[in-house]
Amino acid sequence: MTVKQVLKKLESLGTEKQRDFNKKYGASDKQFGCKKGDIRKVAKELKTNHELGLELWETENIDARSLAILILKPEDLSKKEVEKMVKSESFTHLADWFTNYVVKKRKDKEALREKWMKSKNKMLARAAWSLTSDMASKDPGSLELDALLDRIEKEMPKAAPEVQWTMNFTLAYIGISDKKRRKRAIAIGEEIGLYREFPAAKGCTSPFAPIWINEMVSRQG
Repeated sequence: MTVKQVLKKLESLGTEKQRDFNKKYGASDKQFGCKKGDIRKVAKELKTNHELGLELWETENIDARSLAILILKPEDLSKKEVEKMVKSESFTHLADWFTNYVVKKRKDKEALREKWMKSKNKMLARAAWSLTSDMASKDPGSLELDALLDRIEKEMPKAAPEVQWTMNFTLAYIGISDKKRRKRAIAIGEEIGLYREFPAAKGCTSPFAPIWINEMVSRQG
């Protein structure tokens, strides 16, 4: 299929309800409003197609970019290309898809994380803290947890909202996975107060770090 044909297919799958949902969370008008499940089905039909994925990404259409993420070959992208792509997308739902399905699949993800943790670009920083939260959850011993808590305590109150979200994930996962630092993680969350009043959906845990940490720890034991 050509880019034109793919875009026509995606347009036919779009709904006003999904477009409105995307806009609510910061999406631009460059979208058709496709459900993620429908995009996955199209990706399954297309299979891996790196060149087509690159062309779809360049359209800047949210649905085309979502599809591109699923058909790209993560290791075929240069570091420069990956960084450019992360910086180019401000819709956080899509940016996180890229981090999860492209960046986290790469062998050099740790080198990228270390570089982006120093970046002032909010989307690179968001991705870096997402990678860090993943490590805090799965392999906390590989991180300098006290230094991370120092940074979170100092930087999170004034960080861009896009960065606060994944920084908060790191704070929560440190508290959940590391008993020694749990008290401090909870105290930092209480002091900053971020997401204290966040409306959690029924059946979901609040993203307010102290509640999140205590809830997950209680489930463990």
